[in-house]
Order: sequence, then C-alpha cells, then structure tokens
Amino acid sequence: MTPADTFRFATRAALGYPLRTGLMVLAMAIGVAAVVMLTALGDGARRYVVGEFASLGANLIIVLPGRNETGGVNAGSFITSTPRDLTVGDAAALLRAPMVRRVAPLSVGNSEISFGGKLRELMVLGTTADFLELRNYRMAQGQFLPREDFGRASAVAVIGQKIRDELFGAEAAVGRMIRVGDARLRVIGVLDSAGQGLGMNTDELVVVPVATAQNMFNTNTLFRIMVEARSREALAPAQRQLEEILQMRREGELDVTLITQDAVLGTFDRILGALTLAVAGIAAISLAVAGILVMNVMLVAVTQRTGEIGLLKALGASGHDIRAAFLTEAALLSLAGAAVGYGLGQLGAWAIRLAYPVLPAWPPDWAVIAALATALGTGILFGALPARRAARLDPVQALAKR
Repeated sequence: MTPADTFRFATRAALGYPLRTGLMVLAMAIGVAAVVMLTALGDGARRYVVGEFASLGANLIIVLPGRNETGGVNAGSFITSTPRDLTVGDAAALLRAPMVRRVAPLSVGNSEISFGGKLRELMVLGTTADFLELRNYRMAQGQFLPREDFGRASAVAVIGQKIRDELFGAEAAVGRMIRVGDARLRVIGVLDSAGQGLGMNTDELVVVPVATAQNMFNTNTLFRIMVEARSREALAPAQRQLEEILQMRREGELDVTLITQDAVLGTFDRILGALTLAVAGIAAISLAVAGILVMNVMLVAVTQRTGEIGLLKALGASGHDIRAAFLTEAALLSLAGAAVGYGLGQLGAWAIRLAYPVLPAWPPDWAVIAALATALGTGILFGALPARRAARLDPVQALAKR
C-alpha cells in the first residue's frame, strides 16, 4: 500500500462510522479546549497581577508597618501586626537617604463627598506632590497637590474623572468648593482616567494632602510609605539605607517590612506561573482519558473489520501496511479532535476576555503547542495496540469470519 492508499483507507474508515468518529473527536476536543482555556485564564491572571504591580512605577520600595519574618514576599506580607505605626515623620526622614528620589506617604480612608446637593461615598487618599510622578499618573485639568511640608493641612483636593462628571457635569470643576466629610476643600485639579489599580480606582478617588487626610480621619498614622529609588541598581542599597534610618528612629528595632517591586513581581509571577502549570496538568488528564477512549474504540473497530483486514492481507498488504493504516486513522481522529478543541479553547478564551476586559486571557504558545502535541501523541500511543492487533491477524482466519 502506498502512503496515499493508507491515507485514503484511514479516511474512509473514519468517515464510515460518523457517530463513533464524532464522539472520539469530541472527547479529544474537550481535553484540548480545557487546556487552552484554563492556561489562558491562569496566564491571564499572572499577566494582570504582574502588570498591576508594574504600573506602580519603576524602582519602587513599599514600607509597611509591622515586621514580616518569613524571609520572602507572600500574601501575608501585606497584612502585618505592628507595635509601632508609620508616621509622617518617618516619611520625611526617609527623604534623607542618598539613594532615594521620591517619597509618598499614604493615608487612606472612606468618606462622603458633597456638592450642590449631590452626595456619594468614595475613597480619600492623603499623600504628597511626589505621588503623581511616582505612580505615573497624569492630570486632565488643573494641577496636582502643591509641594509643601508634610505636616501642612492645605484645604485643597484633586478628584477623579468619574467624580468630576457626577458632581459637576458640563460645568468647570477646578476652583469649586466641595465638602469631604466635615472639611471644605477647593478642587485644584482633575486626574486623567487611569482605571483600577491595586484596589484604588483613580476615577473615583479624591486626593488630598496627607496632613488633611489625617485630620479628616483623626489619626496620626500612615497606611503605607511608597519610596522610589534613584535607579534599578540603587534598589538594594536604597533598601539598606531605609532600614538603617527606620531602625534608628525605632531605638534599634526594625519593626517595619520593606518590599521591593521586583520581589513582589517575582513572587506573584512564580506563584501564578505554577498555578497555570497545575491547571494545565489537571486539564491534560482529560487528554489521557480521550486517548484511552480512542484505544477502546479502535479495538472494537479491529473486531468489526476483521474480514476487511483479512481481505487486504490476501491482496498482498503486509502487517506493516495494516499497522500503518490503523495508526493513521488514530492520528487523523486525534488531529481532528485537537483542531476542534483548539477552536473551542480560543472561543472560550475570547469569552473570558469579553466578560472580564481587564484580564488578558490569551493562551500561552507553549500551552497550545503542548495541548496539540499531547492530543496527537496520546491518540497515536493508544492507537498502537489496536493497530498491532490488526497487523497480527491471520488472513485465512480473518476471511473465515467475514
């Protein structure tokens, strides 16, 4: 039998039993689609988280109250217990570090904003002028917070785009007086729309001087301190300098946690990368199940086509030809299932992106290649036993059963 004859025989054999063929293709397709969709979801989550932390700005060090003794960055790194809070004095002291370019203390709370009879609840962020450049935000109108002493509670505010639209509509917002909590503040600027980022939606945010926020929430502590090093190479020495300054201010005890942006990115990248591999492995089990289904169905096919195999051998087909024909049929079924599964997987990934636009749910190339290769490999592997059985049939006995 020529390769063309083998291919034609395998194709006609597969098409001769449409229901059986359809079920096998569907089983293989489900496995491939599961791998493509789940890896798209896992890798999309990884890219989203990494992108969120990358958007914080370059060369970033985050100072958290409380000491984390785990030796690494994990989910608990952001929830710490502390005997001593961070203060504005700590933030001002960190500016003395030679390797530090900017410092932005953060005080966060919820309050109500009102203007012209309109009232709504929102997040209030107390910080300083350096926060704008540290987070790479842009102004749509007006200006950001003025550069002034950390302890000065100026009665000014910068609002997000959505707040501006809801309160002022088509009217000008800059220069208007608003009430945030019990404080009357003058709007000096409107932030350009930047969307959601690490729990803060800039479109629904009011930014005020850090001292103003502390007066508003009746506190003298800080939520976090964000520090920008002078360069990526300066991250490590800047971290050491910050630790020395904070330790001196705490009577020799370093009861704070410093997290670099690279450490956060690396940790989340590894965790979510491992999660993606895990879900891919779980989904790949269905491919093994589909391969076993191919083997069982092909074994039944050998029994059904015993007479046909005997006739082929009587006409001169060798055991190698018979084995090649059955393996080709198994490969065609697996290839068809892989192609259908790839299409369904891409459709599912598209649906995820449509439902969650912020999630870049694109299946990674390695997952697609691995899924297709595994589908084809399992089909051929589990099709080997039926092919071998067919090739060993005695032509006389096979024709006798015809």
